[in-house]
Amino acid sequence: MIVTIVHVQVKPEHIDDFMRATTKNHHLSVKEPGNLRFDVLQMRDNPAEFAIYEAYENETAAAAHKETSHYLEWRDTVVSWMAKPREGVRYNGLVPELPK
Repeated sequence: MIVTIVHVQVKPEHIDDFMRATTKNHHLSVKEPGNLRFDVLQMRDNPAEFAIYEAYENETAAAAHKETSHYLEWRDTVVSWMAKPREGVRYNGLVPELPK
């Protein structure tokens, strides 16, 4: 399992815009082949801080996500709303284990 946690700091005046665009991306991403999770998290004490938890079955599925029209639309739409560039941190998912 391939997991990426994307950390995003949004300009305060664009929090609602970011949530709308990211919710749309979420609804389409969870339908992708190989997607296991696509969670959007907002920091409790700083609503401009977000994390997106993406889990895919394998590298192929994770890479395919970056080629989808909904991801490309999201990326291009939200870039100017970010206070700084987003940071994706990659992990190997260990538990729960995927069925063999």
